[in-house]
Amino acid sequence: MGVRENLEEVLGRIKAAEHEAERTDVTLVAVSKTHDADAIRLAIEAGHRVFGENRVQEAQKKWPALKAETPDIELHLIGPLQSNKAEDAVKLFDVIESVDREKIARALAKEIAKQGRAPRLYVQVNTGNEPQKAGIDPRETEAFLALCRDELGLTIEGLMCIPPAGENPGPHFALLHDLATENSVHKLSMGMSGDYEIAIAFGATSVRVGSAIFGERDYSN
Repeated sequence: MGVRENLEEVLGRIKAAEHEAERTDVTLVAVSKTHDADAIRLAIEAGHRVFGENRVQEAQKKWPALKAETPDIELHLIGPLQSNKAEDAVKLFDVIESVDREKIARALAKEIAKQGRAPRLYVQVNTGNEPQKAGIDPRETEAFLALCRDELGLTIEGLMCIPPAGENPGPHFALLHDLATENSVHKLSMGMSGDYEIAIAFGATSVRVGSAIFGERDYSN
């Protein structure tokens, strides 16, 4: 199947999962990393408007032109952000889901004040405490949110997580949901191509689906 058919199938499965969970509030973030503008245009032509990219530099090559063509695009940064890319990220992205340490929070606060443009922000939580993975320790969530909100004046819209590969994602989604509830955060970005229906059952308000829409990724470039 092609991009349009895949997109239709994923949206149908999201709708069924929403119905099962008695909800209607889930947003699909179509993850277009490594895929070119022509593939992305197929999804745009099918009516989709919310997309995700992992790397600032890759997004800069594709998205300024695509956003100029279709101004109501909403672009999410879902991969790790380096502080030296904060300026570019604030300029290009509408949502930054990977606020994962104090240095990044401070860099974003500085750029938001400087540019007068405020992307919506999510804090990434490392629910599995994996040393190789970005995200704050779940036990530090309250303190980190207080830093962002009270000291830096950032509005945190949501929390995001990527459960450990090969583990049951349910407990990780449940943990993120609990952390959000405890800290008055209303959005949850969780669930990818292999587990987004489970994430919806645990309260995800957005799911990040790439390969199920665009096909397998080519990392050779």
